Amino acid sequence: MSNDPGNRFGRKNRLLDAAEYGHVFAKAIRSRDRFFTVLCRRSSRDEARLGLAISKKQCKHATGRNRIKRVIRESFRRNQVLLSNLDIVVINQAAAAKASNPDLFASLETHWRQCQKAKRKPRES
Repeated sequence: MSNDPGNRFGRKNRLLDAAEYGHVFAKAIRSRDRFFTVLCRRSSRDEARLGLAISKKQCKHATGRNRIKRVIRESFRRNQVLLSNLDIVVINQAAAAKASNPDLFASLETHWRQCQKAKRKPRES
């Protein structure tokens, strides 16, 4: 793990309010597997931003939800350079609660590749 300050997950890398989440939900490119649904949309910002929607319904225990969030944030942090100009929302599925961390990382790597396709589409308003 690197302490490179340019590769942090700070406030500028987060979706902060309902309007920002709504913007992504409105016209998102969707990627889904048994662990996650990932929504992404181009943004006018240079950096990638991440929003998490980790449901108590899909993962009953707070420790499980926190583990899932840690894995998502770490995977996003490692890949944020490739995801620049994108706003992304990650939603958990029930299977994520019992999955191993390597399985979750592998799933997210696939989703990040799908999100990169969003960068190639023409920019919408």
